[in-house]
Amino acid sequence: MSNQFDALRAELTDPRTLCEPGEPGYDEAVRIWNGAITRRPSVVVRCAADLDVAAALRYAQGAGLEVSVRGGGHNYAGFALTDGGLMIDLTPMKSITVDPDARRVRCDGGATWGELDAATQEHGLAVTGGFISHTGVAGLTLGGGIGWLVRAFGLSCQNVVGARVVVADGRVLTASADENSDLFWAIRGGGGNFGVVTEFEFALHPVGPLVQLGLFLFSPDQGAELFRFAREYVRSAPADYGVFLAGLSAPPAPFVPEELHFTPAFGLLVVGLGDADAHGAVIAPITAALQPIVQLVTPIPYVALQQMFDESAPWGLNSYEKAVYVDDLTDGVIDVILEHQPKKIHPLSFVPIFVCGGAYAGADAEATAFGGRPDVGYVINISGSTPDPDGFAAEREWVRNYWSALVPHATGIGSYVNFMPEQDEERVRNAYGDKYARLQAIKATYDPDNVFHLNANIKPA
Repeated sequence: MSNQFDALRAELTDPRTLCEPGEPGYDEAVRIWNGAITRRPSVVVRCAADLDVAAALRYAQGAGLEVSVRGGGHNYAGFALTDGGLMIDLTPMKSITVDPDARRVRCDGGATWGELDAATQEHGLAVTGGFISHTGVAGLTLGGGIGWLVRAFGLSCQNVVGARVVVADGRVLTASADENSDLFWAIRGGGGNFGVVTEFEFALHPVGPLVQLGLFLFSPDQGAELFRFAREYVRSAPADYGVFLAGLSAPPAPFVPEELHFTPAFGLLVVGLGDADAHGAVIAPITAALQPIVQLVTPIPYVALQQMFDESAPWGLNSYEKAVYVDDLTDGVIDVILEHQPKKIHPLSFVPIFVCGGAYAGADAEATAFGGRPDVGYVINISGSTPDPDGFAAEREWVRNYWSALVPHATGIGSYVNFMPEQDEERVRNAYGDKYARLQAIKATYDPDNVFHLNANIKPA
């Protein structure tokens, strides 16, 4: 243990929460989900309280150290890690308090969606979360938050009713409709640009404990038929049903015949929150029009639904992604999918296609900083992953080529900020459109020196 950070240790609630390379806790803190990111901070503060976050921010700025913030550590871009700077690690902060009568939950910034879902499902309640349960609540929410419930209840950020934020100068602020309302607007979709959110308060909705799943897999040569069917099907699907398309490899699951394990496939998944009969009526057109090679229609615990793709995204993968918004699955979009999907190399590489509409489309677009248009139809995310670092360059090239072919069919040149693997000022600016200038002004108020720049960065006005 060096003496370099003694002044910071003295300010922390527990000096042992500070760790340097080679000290206990450091390797765990810097081990994030994306194994392709190898940046290493000079010091990590594993925060147990707001006071620790504030002390770390003051020290870093005084010492001229770059600041990064780790929530769940699942971000593809690896923004949790700074090279040679100071990392604020929120993972020790995991308190979750549910008020079932008010349908509210308070959740610390270091919690994961699996932890939040487990707490809220004890009361048959949920809020829109991600598709991988070990994703951090904070990062997903700050950038938007797409999940199975987005058509039923909107984005994660649209369900935030309050937050506690440590801003760049170390102040601990409450952000809500009544307090610091400009900050409240900005953190709901504006990413981690404005401070460290140490607590969220979400509105909850009745969900589960069981939901209805219809999972259908199709062979590659059925892709054109599937996608042309799907673009009509989603127009008639009930607005509160979750609908999801994917280009993937068939999982080695018990419901998949062994000879199909890891083979290329397309998927259509439909999730209903009501009873089995209603769900059966909604999915009946699928099997009437198509002949899936695999189908699974079953009630499933909501927490299991939230964990369904976990095995496809194990910790330590080398991963890269890019995404576009598209208004519809036009013939041009379908042609790109059919051309580039077969070029996928590793079975863990994956193209989730998130279907919007419903509450996502009905939300007040001006109420939050989220930049995606409410009338957009789909978010197509191309994710290349491999456990082998030697194969990573080829997976990344597959992603980039696929994405480049989709761009001419995309809605604008901005995309969902949670799916941006690199800092690209033009794409960030376009992701927020007319909201960008307002976000720059708020950034100048709360972070004039751009301390929080390891993100889809919004530069202060």
